Amino acid sequence: MRIMITGVAGLLGSHIADRMLELGHEVVGVDNLIGGYMDNVNEKVEFYKADCGDLELMKEYSEGCDAVFHAACTAHDGLSVFSPYFITENTFGITMSVLSAAIQNKVMRFVYCSSMSRYGYQEEVPFREDMICNPQVPYAVAKYASECVIEKLAKLNGMEYVIVVPHNVIGPRQNYTDPYRNVASIMINRILQGKRPIIYGDGEQKRCFSFIGDVTYCIEKAILLDGLSGEVINIGPDEEYVTVNELAKKISMLIGVDFNPIYIPSRPLEVTHANCSSDKARRLLGYKTSTSLEEGLKQMIDYIRKRGVDDFVYDNINLEIKNDKTPDTWISPKKFS
Repeated sequence: MRIMITGVAGLLGSHIADRMLELGHEVVGVDNLIGGYMDNVNEKVEFYKADCGDLELMKEYSEGCDAVFHAACTAHDGLSVFSPYFITENTFGITMSVLSAAIQNKVMRFVYCSSMSRYGYQEEVPFREDMICNPQVPYAVAKYASECVIEKLAKLNGMEYVIVVPHNVIGPRQNYTDPYRNVASIMINRILQGKRPIIYGDGEQKRCFSFIGDVTYCIEKAILLDGLSGEVINIGPDEEYVTVNELAKKISMLIGVDFNPIYIPSRPLEVTHANCSSDKARRLLGYKTSTSLEEGLKQMIDYIRKRGVDDFVYDNINLEIKNDKTPDTWISPKKFS
């Protein structure tokens, strides 16, 4: 098969590309490198540095492809409240471009990487795929809106589609200089530089984290396995459900420093408890958790140490809205150096 992967320089896209190549498939990779690293990209990938919002280029690159795995996105949940135009344009807008190109080129299957933020506030956890989505922030709305359009247009045009919903994926190759997302990477990068971890609110927000290796083989099946068209599938552990405080304490312990975080006001519209059931993934994809959170964090720490700690990059994305609700860490980051 010939498979196009968007966001191929990112954590998820690069690992999926490696796996597809390992299985003998051809991979066309697209990334604008806003959030990914070029050294993540396998040399066997037919790589194009491009913006997925360019419809004509997407038509060119997806021509002759059998499947598309669309992972490209500025996946910034909290930031989208303060940069709604940029985040939604690079979430919903680019999806429409890649989707339209895929339909025009008669691609057989479109696999979309959504987000557990689609669920928003729910009366119970873990989140199940049959729940009514209640997205809270622009990013989450854009993700869910993309799903809705994919469903309608894929059915209309006879294209198979699968929606995968990974849970907070972590692991080597994750961007650790982005100050707006990837909480574990941010904490590791700060602590390795001798800085204290920053926690929004009281730190009792609860999350589950998926190690990249436990997600890759499930997405492999979503791309290749018959009988999955039309499915929405959560992917990730539902066993290790930890608070942000526990996460920061675990990272501090693994690095060998005292747990001494900086607490600042909570971010607007942040969902307190977010955990997804993986029962459907177990049934359809044979999902199981093989890497613990602690082991996953160890591998991330080793990766960042080896690649080299670095300053956070604030100029990739413009803060469109600055007011008393905007986190001070983003407006005046030097105060927290």
